Amino acid sequence: MPWRETCRMDERVKFMAAWLEGEESRSSLCARHGISRKTGYKWASRYAADPLGGLANRTHVPLNIPHKIEAGVAALIVALRRQRPSWGPRKLRAALMRREPERGWPAASTIGDLLRREGLVQRRRCRSSPLVQTQPFAGVTQANDTWCVDFKGWFRTGDGQRCDPLTVSDAYSRYLLSCRIVPPTGEGVQPVIERLLREHGLPGAIRSDNGPPFASTAAGGLSRLSVSWLKLGIRLERIEPGCPQQNGRHERMHRTLKAETARPPAADPVAQQVCFDVFRQVYNEERPHEALGQVPPATVWRPSLRSYPARIEDPVYRPDHAMRRVRSNGEIKWGGDLVFISEALIGELVGVAETEAGDWIVRFIDVDLGIIDRTTRKLRRFTAPRPGRREAGTPTQSVTHPPGP
Repeated sequence: MPWRETCRMDERVKFMAAWLEGEESRSSLCARHGISRKTGYKWASRYAADPLGGLANRTHVPLNIPHKIEAGVAALIVALRRQRPSWGPRKLRAALMRREPERGWPAASTIGDLLRREGLVQRRRCRSSPLVQTQPFAGVTQANDTWCVDFKGWFRTGDGQRCDPLTVSDAYSRYLLSCRIVPPTGEGVQPVIERLLREHGLPGAIRSDNGPPFASTAAGGLSRLSVSWLKLGIRLERIEPGCPQQNGRHERMHRTLKAETARPPAADPVAQQVCFDVFRQVYNEERPHEALGQVPPATVWRPSLRSYPARIEDPVYRPDHAMRRVRSNGEIKWGGDLVFISEALIGELVGVAETEAGDWIVRFIDVDLGIIDRTTRKLRRFTAPRPGRREAGTPTQSVTHPPGP
């Protein structure tokens, strides 16, 4: 309870004088001064221990602050944060613990408080958490199960030139295999991907969006680039249009890439590529990754055991498939007629099998391209799914597909 509104020290002196005289009971004395018996005994105890200074106010600062950071430790944390401004408290702590494991580093929450006091953290607007999305692809359990490929959104460098960074990462280890400025075409992408496949081996699948140069609106959604991957025994994983969260781990890397290399952009493409190369080295070998237990991707990444073949053979189909070579104009000869299949498959061997309805299904390796109508002798191609439409490969009438190759 508070002391009465006079000088606090005068009230305490009067209180102790009456306390020592002992002519009034302790309870009534405390009630007359507006304090509790506990407070009265506290001041009596202090006065007895120190008659000169016992009644003075004391600081409320605790003698021991368990979460207080030593000046030297705080300086190291702040220095690393200034060096890596996109790293949060958990990543900073993990990196410092690897650097000096014998030193007692504070908890991530304490590091976060330090960064806020130093003005190194900007509060973000709170957003509601998104609903959990169903994973539409095969599980990723080890390095090279799936590679993710995409173009980060283009921007202009300081000299006004357009910059299109092609990024390739391993879905399991988050290892950034490449970040190169190339034209967003099949001709620009093909040499980069082929070099990675020869250097690191073949992944089980490559995940991309449905746009060029990775896919197309042709039969089966195939492009020349994806055809070459299929021939190497690499599965194609396509995210649904408008669903970048299906490639979320790669998109999250893009956000970090943009923050550390393109804000602001470099003076020209050559300088920008240098920024990308430095980022890739730090991202792979230094930056702790929370999904990996706060270790860098390089500690988890391993090259694939499937090496690039010396010779790429034609696909082999089941005996119930007739085989046709796609001509230079994208057509095949079928039943005495020329049927257009796809220019992306020029020179490739496709398989044709009869369905129970009497039509013919055309496929390349394990990708169904379309149905040759027995009446019109034209191909009704299968395309990638679109929101609100039938799923890919669902024709307008019921069709029983024969098994693939």
